[in-house]
Amino acid sequence: MPHAAEWPGLVPAPGTITWRRASDARLFLAAGYALLLQVSHPTVGAGVSEHSQFRREPWGRLMRTLDYTYTMVYGGPQAAGEMGRRIRSFHKHIRGSLPDGRAYHALEPGAYAWVHATLAEAIVRAHERFGRPFSGAQCEAFWAEWRALGRLLGIRERDLPAGWEGFGDYLQEMVAGTLVHTVAVDDVLAALSRPSAPKLPALSAPAWTLARPPLGHVLRLATVGLLAPVLRRRFGVSWSPAQELQLRAFSSALRSATPVMPAWLQNTGAGYLRHRAPEIARGEVASPSRLARTRA
Repeated sequence: MPHAAEWPGLVPAPGTITWRRASDARLFLAAGYALLLQVSHPTVGAGVSEHSQFRREPWGRLMRTLDYTYTMVYGGPQAAGEMGRRIRSFHKHIRGSLPDGRAYHALEPGAYAWVHATLAEAIVRAHERFGRPFSGAQCEAFWAEWRALGRLLGIRERDLPAGWEGFGDYLQEMVAGTLVHTVAVDDVLAALSRPSAPKLPALSAPAWTLARPPLGHVLRLATVGLLAPVLRRRFGVSWSPAQELQLRAFSSALRSATPVMPAWLQNTGAGYLRHRAPEIARGEVASPSRLARTRA
């Protein structure tokens, strides 16, 4: 873990590509894609199945992921450094056995770094599909900043490729040799198709009954559409020409909305952190007590 004196040099400064583009509201559509990439890693999938509340509380997992990523990017060096240490400490407790009997631990360097890498992949891919595509130079700058954030989580430099071009090779190698159809993959796909109601005071049961089917359709369409064809086949999900046309039309509409999108939707980070400040301060992002409740 880096010393506190290093923290200011590891967080993205205001105006950087990460600061400007990591919290576009349209990126929420890639959350399921990132999660599928994560849980198809055998270690991550087993950890989520055995230690996470995802089946009962999928929206809670999304919020906690946003809590930690937005704190790392927008919270400032002190908050980011403390969050990184909290996340690292939490993962020390996550261990168990894979279906074939082999032991796993959440801090295995490859698995731990993979989770961080999938978030970068989802951000770039979501902007390509739904938002403002990155140029080659922007991808390189963004990846350099994202790797630096990984140091705050205890991810070693050698555990991730040095450049964006190398990232493409790394992603292909992970898809070809590591990612599998885990139980957690099916759980994620089911949760996307029939999402449970989020805990929002203003959301009534009748409103959710109406909103749930179209939301589930859009979430699954975006998630499966972002997957590489080889992963669709491996996960047993179908993808038709009609679905591709739907996704292209939907994506085109979202991209064309960029000029009229309010600034707070193109960068939701600061507003989100203000809204979630009490939960983050209470340590609900990741803590041993949360793990204990999961085991209970």
